[in-house]
Amino acid sequence: MSKQRVQFIKQAAGEDAQADASLIATVSDIISNVRQRGDAALRDYSQKFDGVAPEQLEVSAAEIEQALAQLADQTRQDSEFAIAQVRRFAEAQRATLQPLEIETLPGVHLGHRIIPIETVGCYVPGGRYPILSAPVMSIVPAVVAGCDNIIACLPPGAHPAMIAICHLAGAHRIFKVGGAQAIAAMAYGTASLPAVDKIVGPGNAFVNEAKRQVFGKVGIDALAGPSEIFIVADDSADPRVLAADLLAQAEHDVRTRVGLATTSERVAHATLREIEAQLASLPTAKTAGEAWQRQGEIVLCADEDAMVAYTDEIATEHLQIHARDPHALAARIRNYGSLFIGQNASVVFSDKCCGTNHTLPTMAAARYTGGLWVGAYLKTCTHQWIDDQGIVAIAAPAVRQSRTEGMQAHRRAAQIRLQPEKLDAILRGAED
Repeated sequence: MSKQRVQFIKQAAGEDAQADASLIATVSDIISNVRQRGDAALRDYSQKFDGVAPEQLEVSAAEIEQALAQLADQTRQDSEFAIAQVRRFAEAQRATLQPLEIETLPGVHLGHRIIPIETVGCYVPGGRYPILSAPVMSIVPAVVAGCDNIIACLPPGAHPAMIAICHLAGAHRIFKVGGAQAIAAMAYGTASLPAVDKIVGPGNAFVNEAKRQVFGKVGIDALAGPSEIFIVADDSADPRVLAADLLAQAEHDVRTRVGLATTSERVAHATLREIEAQLASLPTAKTAGEAWQRQGEIVLCADEDAMVAYTDEIATEHLQIHARDPHALAARIRNYGSLFIGQNASVVFSDKCCGTNHTLPTMAAARYTGGLWVGAYLKTCTHQWIDDQGIVAIAAPAVRQSRTEGMQAHRRAAQIRLQPEKLDAILRGAED
C-alpha cells in the first residue's frame, strides 16, 4: 500500500522488535525444572511468583462449593447468561462440521471424521482484572466439542469467582497453578496435573513464551500478543462512541494497540480531542492513558480504498466498522480476528457475553488464521477404503508413478494387490 495515501494524525511509538533473551531463558529454565521436579517445582514457583504455595494443587470439591457460595447472585446469573450465549454459538458452529463419505471413483471410498481432542488444557489468566468471561471462552467450546477431559489452570491468587466460573463453564478439573509453570505442567504432566493434548487460552508474556516452547509436544491455539482494536470510519461516525470503544480496549494493558483509520479529517481530530476528554474522568485512566500514549494511532486515509488497504495490512484482532453502509464496507475487508459491523456492535459485547469468542489472533496473525472456536478442539481425520473395483482404478497409476520415482517398495505394495493378468499388462505398458 502506498504510504502517500495515509497520513498519521497520531502514530504509535512501536514495540521493541528484539527478542527478550532473558524471558526466553527464564521460561526455558521453568519448563526444565517442572519436567524434572514436577509438583515440587510448581509449589516453589507459586511461592516465588504468587506469594503462596498451595499444599493441594487441585481445587477440591469443597473449594468449588465455597467459591459458588461466595458468588453474588447477579454475577452468577450474568455469567450463566454468557455461558449460554457462547454455548449456543459454539453449537451452531459445530453443526456446520459434518463427517464426509464420498466414492471418488468406482470402488474408491474416501471420507473424514470429526473427532474431539481427548484432553485439553485451558489456561485462565489472573491478570489486572478478574475477567470472568475468560474461562467461559476457553472451556465452553471444549464442552460443546465433546472433549473427554477439560483441565483448567489459573494462578493461585486468582479471584475465587474465577474458580466458580471455571466450574460453571464445564471444567472437569481445576488447578491452582499459573504462569509458565502451568503451561509446562500441562504439556509434560506432573504427579498431580495430567498432561494434555492441546493448550488454549491467553496469558502474559511468560505464558505466551512457554506455549511457544512446548508447541510440538502439545498443540496450542495461538501465540497471543497484547490486545488490539482498530476502528474504520467515514464522516458519519460519532467521535464520542469511537473514543469510548478505543479506551475500553486500552484499559486492558499498557501495551494494548488501539487505533482509528478514517477518511474524515474532522472525525480524526474530534476523536483525538474526545479521547483526552474521556481520559480525564476514566477510573482506569492510568492504564488506558499509557496505552493510548504508547500505542494509540489515528490514521487519515485518502479514500475508502486506502482505508481498506491499510486495514488489511495491519490485520487487527478486533475490527469495528462505523460507516453509512457498514455491511458493504465490511465485505471489502479480509484480514481481521473478529469483525464488529455498525456502531452498535462494540467489542465489549463480544468480550463479555454476546457469544462470539474473544480469544483472537494478534500481531497480524489474522492474515492466516481466525480465533478460538469449537473447531479448535476437534480433529478432521481422513480415511479411505478400497474394494477390488477400486484397485483396478488406482493401482496402475500408483505402480507406474512409484517406478518413475524409483520407490520400489511402494511399487511392490501397489502391485501385490493386482491380479496377475492385470499386473502383466501394467508392467508391459510401463516398459513401452
